[in-house]
Amino acid sequence: MVEGCDASTLVAASPLHRTERDPSLNLDLPGDAFDTVVRAKTALELECPDIVSCADILAVATRNLVALVGGPAYRVPLGRKDGLVSDASRVEPNLLKPTMPASQIIAFFVSRGFTVQEMVTLMGGHTIGFSHCREFSYRLYNFSRTSPTDPALNPKYAEGLKKLCENYTKDPTMSAFNDVMTPGKFDNVYYQNLEKGLGLLASDQAMAADQRTKPFVELYARNETAFFTAFARVMEKLSTYKIKTGKDGEVRHRCDQTNTVNI
Repeated sequence: MVEGCDASTLVAASPLHRTERDPSLNLDLPGDAFDTVVRAKTALELECPDIVSCADILAVATRNLVALVGGPAYRVPLGRKDGLVSDASRVEPNLLKPTMPASQIIAFFVSRGFTVQEMVTLMGGHTIGFSHCREFSYRLYNFSRTSPTDPALNPKYAEGLKKLCENYTKDPTMSAFNDVMTPGKFDNVYYQNLEKGLGLLASDQAMAADQRTKPFVELYARNETAFFTAFARVMEKLSTYKIKTGKDGEVRHRCDQTNTVNI
């Protein structure tokens, strides 16, 4: 969502320049994922140098991961160029935050050409992965004057999260699975969780209550095939969002740096 599907988030910082990796919003991106892309790029450069972009590698790797954990396989158009810019200052205005209300999240997606249903579908990617305690801790402690815990949270789930995250201020790496029921499987249980108050992030849980998003949550909770079909379609769309072609991009020699000094 920052520069488009152009692998700008892969670029490492230098002593003189902070890149998209550096802001706190992106510190959750796992190091082993960067390593996977680097290994793929190295293998491809040995076979066919300067042909396959890092952006294409990232798009294909995403599809393959989704399929490996039980999700739908979808078509990935190829031919993207890698972006020439990766700037930390562009991250904050272009990424969602879990504290945003539903109206703001909807407006965020609509302004980028995605419908409300496509937004709800993309959020289903949270069926796998995790979030650090700092991203949802405010829901657990001193939530409001009338309720110490977010009332939208299932009470037993909230108590479990409190125990899990009780030392998160001392250990910022503490985290919880986004999908408490089937964390390693790509399925529609994520939507079923929202209906039970088991949404980890407030922005996710809100979709089960807002009348603009609730019908799609209910649809996907009951019909996994509908979710998979919609997810495959919107991921194809997302994978071509603001792609770079021609002189607007390049095929990087290395994924962690642009071919020129200026980034």
